[in-house]
Amino acid sequence: MAFQEVTLGTLARGERPFIGLENFRNVFDDPAFFTALQNSLIFTTASVFFQFLIGMALALVLNEVFPLRHIFRGLLLSGWRIPPIVSGTVFLWLFNYDFGFVNFFLMKTGLTSEPVRWLLDQHYALATVIITNIWLGIPFNIILLASGLTGLPEDIYEAATVDGANHFQKLRFMTLPLMKPTILATLMLGFIYTLRVFDVIWVMTGGGPVNATEVLPTLAYRDSFNRFNFGEGAAISVIMLCMLCVVALFYVRTTNDEVM
Repeated sequence: MAFQEVTLGTLARGERPFIGLENFRNVFDDPAFFTALQNSLIFTTASVFFQFLIGMALALVLNEVFPLRHIFRGLLLSGWRIPPIVSGTVFLWLFNYDFGFVNFFLMKTGLTSEPVRWLLDQHYALATVIITNIWLGIPFNIILLASGLTGLPEDIYEAATVDGANHFQKLRFMTLPLMKPTILATLMLGFIYTLRVFDVIWVMTGGGPVNATEVLPTLAYRDSFNRFNFGEGAAISVIMLCMLCVVALFYVRTTNDEVM
């Protein structure tokens, strides 16, 4: 479809003429594409970085033995079971300009004198959806990283303790190197899942205001189902696929080097 002219007109005529790279040329000529590409990279990079950072910290905490550990683990993972569209709606209410809890809290504590236009101001909108997506992705990171931590051999940590290594030294010189395959897999899967995020952004902002939160999935949806240019929407999807293939190839190359 990305190499064909597929619109309402051609579908009505029962035609899908081959047009080569014309859809890709039109996509690259559209300034909205580069805005969406930039937003996608910022959204994906920031989300994956903080999801991993917070997820790793919580996984390390949950790997320790303390009372009610399993209950806390279940509570932290409960967010992963909520459909993203529901989570997006909840955060839409939380960041509401008029009656959202976030503005209520900030004003009650004196951190701000007036409500913040979280989802209505182009300077805050992207950061707001990033915060929402970070919350959504933390449980996934905890699941993968905690699984990797439980598989680490305990005898080397016992030997390190005998040699006088502190917690930071164990983390830097033992845990992180041993966890490298798990960390790479977590980052790769996080990048793949985050780059294709659509529902949360569409529910909260619809890509606005003024394209401030327009990302590649929302742009592809808009081209396909608002402008009914299915060929250009498919071309954007193919571009996303190529980006994901680059990440996957990097992961395979890195893991193969580790094995060698």
